[in-house]
Amino acid sequence: MSLVKSIKILGDSILKGVQLNKENNRYCIDNNIDINAISDKYSLEIENLSRFGYTITAGERLLNQRMEKGMTCDAVVMDYGGNDCDFKWKEISDDPSALHMPNTEIGVFEATYRRIIAFLKGKGITPILTTLPPIDPQKYFNWFCSDKLNKENILSWLGGVNTIYRYQENYSRCIEKIAADTNTDFVDLRGAFLANRRIDDLLCEDGIHPNTNGQKVIERAFMDFADRKLVKA
Repeated sequence: MSLVKSIKILGDSILKGVQLNKENNRYCIDNNIDINAISDKYSLEIENLSRFGYTITAGERLLNQRMEKGMTCDAVVMDYGGNDCDFKWKEISDDPSALHMPNTEIGVFEATYRRIIAFLKGKGITPILTTLPPIDPQKYFNWFCSDKLNKENILSWLGGVNTIYRYQENYSRCIEKIAADTNTDFVDLRGAFLANRRIDDLLCEDGIHPNTNGQKVIERAFMDFADRKLVKA
């Protein structure tokens, strides 16, 4: 990867730098991932195209649109999966006995990621994946339920709050498998978070978005990756 000089970042709210504002319980961009530090150290041109709420299928559409408009770069960092593995919790609350599927079924998630990787490599662009930072399932459950959803119905469908963690973990493992199968590098954000004893100290009150401390863990993970994979300017 010594020839990498320009990088595009495609992902969701994690790399967008979205946090939950404690004062008004609303989401805002408060990005403390110092991409400029990496950019300056390695003389890189980095553009962050991450979007709040994006899934892998939305990311593929964005990539295609950008490429059709002449986007050029040496590498693309991709961070998808957090929204893909999520469910429509109100629908589950209303009818827990019905069949409920995630936003992106894992088979579709995997096939789409593989297609994007093949597309980028065919264009001479280096794909770089990221694993998913772990979540706090209890915090997330409390957050999306609030006072509007039926917690008992959702728990009867889940079988337990920790199912949320395991389901999200499955998508992160899928990313590692895709990376291994396609000989694609990945930044292990999940491993960086799990190296800390108190994961809850790294997450906002919604249990899914990294707070400022968590964003600094992401920054260090990218810096460690760059130290190993990039040639300093």
